[in-house]
Amino acid sequence: MWTEIAPFLAACLVIELTPGPNMAYLALLSARHGRLAGYVATVGVGLGLLTIGLLAAFGFGQFVQGTPWLYQVLRWAGVAYLLYLAWDCWRDVRRPMKADIAQTYGAALKRGLVTNLLNPKAFMFYVTVLPGFAGSEAPLQSQVVMLTLLYVLVATLVHGLVATGAGASTNMLRRPKWRLAVGAGFAALLVVVAIWVAVKT
Repeated sequence: MWTEIAPFLAACLVIELTPGPNMAYLALLSARHGRLAGYVATVGVGLGLLTIGLLAAFGFGQFVQGTPWLYQVLRWAGVAYLLYLAWDCWRDVRRPMKADIAQTYGAALKRGLVTNLLNPKAFMFYVTVLPGFAGSEAPLQSQVVMLTLLYVLVATLVHGLVATGAGASTNMLRRPKWRLAVGAGFAALLVVVAIWVAVKT
């Protein structure tokens, strides 16, 4: 198994560096509310990815793959949630900067978690791609769990870096014009991702 670790980590890095709903949401959240809010959302994303990975390791991912109607339910629920995030992003940047930071952190954690729990592509990654990096010298299930943990680690590091970088622009987004421009851009990106998920999955 250990000979497959480096290629697997490289694959995880490429996947996580590809723009998607997590990256778009974390960047805007961190820019608008600061790095700590982005880190909290990153924890939610990691918990979602870990939950899906463990479910896949213990058979639920294969069940989803073999149950077309359930896959479609997850797929369209994910599309709907991405569109909701786009609308909420556009709505949120038109308001004054929030003062209730505790509420912001709670919402950030929940959104990071829910966005990934409603992501059928994550199930497909765990079911179709991840097992290909497992070796033959150990039980498959234990290897899948270990690879899941490595994937969540890589994803968390990448998302943490996104939150750190975007958080540096918080002061800039206190200007209404900049805030509207960035909000519109990220809302449009989320709509594009939602369309991509609807068409490609």
